[in-house]
Amino acid sequence: MFTDVPPSYDFVNRVLTWRFDVIWRKKAASESLKNSPSKILDLCTGTGDLALQIRKKTESGAKVFALDYSKPMLKLAITKANKKKFDDITFIHADVANIPFPDSHFDSVGIAFAFRNLTFNNPDHDIFLKEIYRIIKSGGRFVIVETSQPKNKLLRSLFHFYMKHITSPLGGFLSGNRGAYRYLAHSAINYWNDQEATDYLKSYGFSQVTTKMILGGISAIYVAIK
Repeated sequence: MFTDVPPSYDFVNRVLTWRFDVIWRKKAASESLKNSPSKILDLCTGTGDLALQIRKKTESGAKVFALDYSKPMLKLAITKANKKKFDDITFIHADVANIPFPDSHFDSVGIAFAFRNLTFNNPDHDIFLKEIYRIIKSGGRFVIVETSQPKNKLLRSLFHFYMKHITSPLGGFLSGNRGAYRYLAHSAINYWNDQEATDYLKSYGFSQVTTKMILGGISAIYVAIK
């Protein structure tokens, strides 16, 4: 879907979100760094934005890892990290279904706008969630920033209109990947609200899930504690 990266990938995302995605990732990075973790994984890192924010904010000497299945995405992420002199980030090419780390390895795992791809009508969602849970230490954090559903009916209607009539056609036009942005719009419109996401995470064993709604509920940051 998004494994083939057009040169304009980051630019398109900034345009479609009015750069709010940058702010949301910064917030997710701060959440990922709470409790002074020693090892942090950015899951489905894409072009590396969350990993770079975590590395920029870390003051405890935490080791930052970034994993993605897409080699073109990772190539771009590594280029961005090198430009910022963040050559101590470890980038890994791997599948979330088989994360190449032992049990209870990470104090914190973050994921930005890819949790929906792992779970929305995905027959492998069970495999993915069990793997994520496996690699997090007891008491560790799983930080998710993802689209949600505004509780206000008018705002929810406006959000759905924007996704269907702005994000889908404009994203497809700017990127040349119309199918990917049609999927983005469709999945965001039909994705879980905050309570459904919370219930889902708890069903996999996370003992506590807190939610911070963003921009009226268009997006949310979830912090799930193992």
